[in-house]
Amino acid sequence: MSASGGTKAIVAALAANLAIAVAKFVAFLFSGSSSMLAESVHSVADSGNQGLLLLGGKKAQREATPQHPFGYGRERYIYAFLVSIVLFTVGGMFAIYEGYEKIHEPHPIEAWYWPVGVLVFAIIAESFSFRTAIKESNEIRGTLSWTQFVRRAKAPELPVVLLEDLGALVGLVLALGGVGLALLTGNGVWDGIGTLCIGVLLIAIAIVLAAETKSLLLGEAAGVEEVEKIKAAVVDGDVVTRVIHMRTLHLGPEELLVAAKIAVEGNDTATEVADAINAAEARIREAVPIARVIYLEPDIYRPEAAK
Repeated sequence: MSASGGTKAIVAALAANLAIAVAKFVAFLFSGSSSMLAESVHSVADSGNQGLLLLGGKKAQREATPQHPFGYGRERYIYAFLVSIVLFTVGGMFAIYEGYEKIHEPHPIEAWYWPVGVLVFAIIAESFSFRTAIKESNEIRGTLSWTQFVRRAKAPELPVVLLEDLGALVGLVLALGGVGLALLTGNGVWDGIGTLCIGVLLIAIAIVLAAETKSLLLGEAAGVEEVEKIKAAVVDGDVVTRVIHMRTLHLGPEELLVAAKIAVEGNDTATEVADAINAAEARIREAVPIARVIYLEPDIYRPEAAK
């Protein structure tokens, strides 16, 4: 996985979630809080998700084969999609089920200092993990807003970790609120309500992740800036006079396929056209280094056929 894959952020999130999951489960055993049980399952699911992201990054580095001539770059998209499914089923659905059960059969929270102490510790640990994800994202986000970054990023790992960490922090606040209200009122229903809110939150985040990674799996084109750079690099003003039409496709976060029909003059020789194509490919790779697979088809420009 490249540096832009956010490996540091993934490892930081994995370490934080493993420690938090153990602490939350211990707190549940001592207190009987359903919010703590839901949060412990949430942290276990998040830890599994980070493991999936690391595995996907490793598998994506495999060399191309005759059966998969364009390589395995999309493995990262597949594993990111699996993350959204795990977050939905293991995290969200379990929390909703546990919250429903606690509302129908409420019981007081015992040893309140365990869940409160663990939740405060978890908020601190998740904040450090979230800070790492923000720092790594800022290095490649540029002028994009956070919403634009999540929607446009071609490497799925950082958006996934960002949304997971954000969801974890909000979930911890909800859990703390549910436990606090249950302690103040003596009514365990509030603990169940907090658990339900955590489940709804996790499902909402899972839906967003699924929608974004589905788009990447289907195949997204290069960004507008990259497309313009490629078009400018193709035309030399001598042999290649214009781009008739062009298609781009991400084979992976750091691998782009470029296919274009380019206009040449009718009196150019085959050698001149071949040399011009080779030169254009070199210019494209210099302008957009992730353009790894390039196919340029020469043609005589006809306005009616330029579609």
